[in-house]
Amino acid sequence: MSTQSDNTWRYNASFPSIFGAGDAFVDAVLQELERRAWSPKDSFAVRLALEEAIANAVEHGNRRNPSKQVDVFAEISLERVLLSVRDEGEGFDEAATPNPTLDENLEIPTGRGLFLIRSFMTNVWRGSNGAEIFMEKTPTPNDA
Repeated sequence: MSTQSDNTWRYNASFPSIFGAGDAFVDAVLQELERRAWSPKDSFAVRLALEEAIANAVEHGNRRNPSKQVDVFAEISLERVLLSVRDEGEGFDEAATPNPTLDENLEIPTGRGLFLIRSFMTNVWRGSNGAEIFMEKTPTPNDA
């Protein structure tokens, strides 16, 4: 469902834990960023982080169980993008997630999504139970 007030666009949706089920939500967010003339660089960052967070929710949170839902929310203004992705899993311990940049973890297939999310977004934090991630992106200055 999409709403707009106070120059802020809000959109929330739920979908089953199936890869690709969140594509319409990602597309809607990207269309709104384009409508508001966000830079291609920032739109790419938002897309990458959102796709990674949704993939993590489907794979790690809900264990690809299509009877479990992923809930997503976006709030977009000219000043920021705020996103949340919540799954029905037990949450995760960020301290237990391996750092994919360390030599001993280069071939481990986990941790990269969270690393990319943190690299591309301005602020990232988890909900209290660890089954929800919040991501904020502010516009990159033109000379960066």
